[in-house]
Amino acid sequence: MDRRSLTRFAWLSIAAAVGTMGLKGLAYHLTGSVGLLSDALESLVNLAGALMALAMLVAAARPPDEDHAYGHSKAEYFSSVLEGTLILIAAASIGVAAVNRLIDPHPLEKIGAGLAVSVVASVINLGVAVVLLRAGKRERSIALTANAHHLLTDVWTSAGVVVGVAAVAMTGWQSLDPIVALLVAANIVWSGYRLVRESVDGLMDKALPAKEYAALRAVLDAHVETGIQYHALRTRESGARRFVSLHVLVPGDWTVHRGHTLLERIESDIRGVVPNVTVLTHLESLDDPASWDDQTLDRVATPPKA
Repeated sequence: MDRRSLTRFAWLSIAAAVGTMGLKGLAYHLTGSVGLLSDALESLVNLAGALMALAMLVAAARPPDEDHAYGHSKAEYFSSVLEGTLILIAAASIGVAAVNRLIDPHPLEKIGAGLAVSVVASVINLGVAVVLLRAGKRERSIALTANAHHLLTDVWTSAGVVVGVAAVAMTGWQSLDPIVALLVAANIVWSGYRLVRESVDGLMDKALPAKEYAALRAVLDAHVETGIQYHALRTRESGARRFVSLHVLVPGDWTVHRGHTLLERIESDIRGVVPNVTVLTHLESLDDPASWDDQTLDRVATPPKA
């Protein structure tokens, strides 16, 4: 899929955020529930996150240029970091509102109508979240995946709020509403933390996931059985793009053509098991001791041989 076409999913998220924000605001207006207020506030956060996702998807889809030779795919991580940060801010806002309501409780009104409106909004969020999550995983878009998890967090928030408000209606215990809101805030904190951590990992060039790394090593180890060696294997992720670099050591009497043919085969095999990957290989001689001195990221400079 053309990465530029992913923006249509961001527009879907924006539309859902606007619609659910209105519905949840109406639910709060009908009931006066601080839990439903917290739910409405999170929809406002959803809107901000969706707008950021749209901007970053547009930026990430730009082709490589002179100043960004590796492309702009890391832009999606900025969206994911913001999503996680906004979730944490929303959790803090919910916590403050819940504590204030614990101190000064108010009776809830029109509970049935308010809950019905909130449930409709949650169904909308759930449907959009499923669409975004599938697209994010299929296209390896961290921005869409983060936005989907944000919406799913909203769904769980709404479910908790509905339970709390319904419990108030059945028991008459007004404190249940803010208590449930505090539990929801705690769940949101965990979700926001995971999003921020995943995004920071991407910005810090974290290695490939274990499953992809294992498949990569299996390909390389199969070539080792033919008499060659490899080292200085490094991997990283950048949005949807993967990067792999390694040194391949072959007998010193091989021709350049034979070595090049091997590298082409190795790179092709890697692309067969790691999607969206850019592979950089470096050919070295098994017979030259210097070939074993450049396995670290920073090689000590040595004077050329006479």
